[in-house]
Amino acid sequence: MNRREFLEALAIASSAGLPIASRAALAGDASFYDIPRFGNVSLLHITDCHAQLMPSHFREPSVNLGIGSAAGKPPHLVGDAFLKTFGIQMGKPEAHAFTYLDFEKAAVAYGKLGGFAHIATLVKRLKASRPGALLLDGGDTWQGSGTALWTKGQDMVDAAKLLGVEIMTGHWEFTLGQERVKDVVELDFKGRIEFLAQNVHTADFGDPVFKPYTIREINGVPIGIIGQAFPYTPIANPRYLVADWTFGIKEAELQKRVEEVRAKGAKAVILLSHNGMDVDLKLASRVTGIDAILGGHTHDAVPHPVVVKNANGVTLVTNAGCNGKFVGLLDLDVGDGRVRKWEYRLLPVFSSLLPPDADMAAHIAKARAPYASKLAEKIATTEGLLYRRGNFNGTVDQLILDALMKVKGAEMAFSPGFRWGTTLLPGQAITMEHVMDWSAITYPYVTVNEFTGEMIKTILEDVCDNLFNPDPYYQQGGDMVRVGGMTYTCTPAEAMGKRISDMRLAGKPIEAGKTYKVAGWAPVAEGAKGEPAWDVISTYLRDRKSVSPPKVNMPRVLGVEGNPGIA
Repeated sequence: MNRREFLEALAIASSAGLPIASRAALAGDASFYDIPRFGNVSLLHITDCHAQLMPSHFREPSVNLGIGSAAGKPPHLVGDAFLKTFGIQMGKPEAHAFTYLDFEKAAVAYGKLGGFAHIATLVKRLKASRPGALLLDGGDTWQGSGTALWTKGQDMVDAAKLLGVEIMTGHWEFTLGQERVKDVVELDFKGRIEFLAQNVHTADFGDPVFKPYTIREINGVPIGIIGQAFPYTPIANPRYLVADWTFGIKEAELQKRVEEVRAKGAKAVILLSHNGMDVDLKLASRVTGIDAILGGHTHDAVPHPVVVKNANGVTLVTNAGCNGKFVGLLDLDVGDGRVRKWEYRLLPVFSSLLPPDADMAAHIAKARAPYASKLAEKIATTEGLLYRRGNFNGTVDQLILDALMKVKGAEMAFSPGFRWGTTLLPGQAITMEHVMDWSAITYPYVTVNEFTGEMIKTILEDVCDNLFNPDPYYQQGGDMVRVGGMTYTCTPAEAMGKRISDMRLAGKPIEAGKTYKVAGWAPVAEGAKGEPAWDVISTYLRDRKSVSPPKVNMPRVLGVEGNPGIA
């Protein structure tokens, strides 16, 4: 950032009302990323970037409820409670990266985060001070943008190789289909990146589909790294895309793998996981011998590890956020056959503080060039903040719900509780690229169905249990399905079948035996067809040109008074 750009940024920050102390971070002070070397083993970790090659805005949730024993504990903290727990001062750059607080003002002041050219600069910088450091990718890398969809993930595969990823596991990668995944692993990744997943087997004979672990020597220290793909892929996503494979947590098999790598001489064992943080916390209390879990899936940006006790010691559990916003850095001091000390940082990737890496920038430009005009097409302008993340709804999903009901003439609509999708600031143009960021999946079909009131309640109860079941091993999906047109009450701490109540349409109670017209998208059933969601969304937006802030349809949530996971 040159002097002129810095002064302009300060002027913007001043008009946004940010304190001088926070504006100083915009000076491009390189010391923000000066992390002293520690120990003799270093691991870098990215996860859930969802194909975001370019810097972007991503608003963290204002609702991330923990229920039962998880209430009030990481990762289920938002806003001021989050800052207090992790000792982050309001007005600092980190407060913007990790929370939703003053999002619009801070986003203007600090600019966008992430972008692979900026991540590449940070990775090279950290590796230069840490000989032998490994870069691990927790998955959800090949999906989440128009270019990733149109190239079948090739733009991201090539970016990962250029970035220097050495080990990877997966989840949304599998929605490209099992044959595509195998082709990438066996051809593109050969000799470059190891794709690990100890919990994926063939459906016929139970053979491993992927290598379960690897042992790498770092500065003379053998380190075992085990891969754990998303265990509920065939439930959360279409089963037919991975018809020949089985998934699961496979806890007993994991324990055997830990013992196996230890027997082969590993002095430290790392689990590269896409379980989700709550699952990893439970797993860490039950499986022994894992020194650290580098986790993903739930998109939780957690600055410090949770130290979990188990029968034979402790395991560090981390989760490294999403959208390319963060790089996790785990430094280990390994000696006497064990991890003696550790240090961990989750580093926000402020694109204004990290110059773009020239080689990665060139790759990104080349990968995007064939689609540049399509991506840049302006469809409308937003008058309010458009964001997705949150347990129950966001303005992006409300916009999608409104589009489904209007274009399809439905009384109500459902939209999946996806956690990915870029954020737009008021006054920003909504381009086709943004619409694809919100909807680019391989099963994007819009459907219209006739559901009884009884079926609607069953659907909501089922999805709600996937989110709020007190046993993390039964939390099998994303956030709560977004609901348009209908209001309802949710009591997260209730038992399955009793969480959803007072369902109403236009103020009148939903009748169990009555039929309602419901639009939705992203059906997991094989054979489903329909318009792709991006066509319906763009049709709706083109008719409006300027979009006022959507009125978010949030359920009435009971029993969460005082819970620091809801603002």
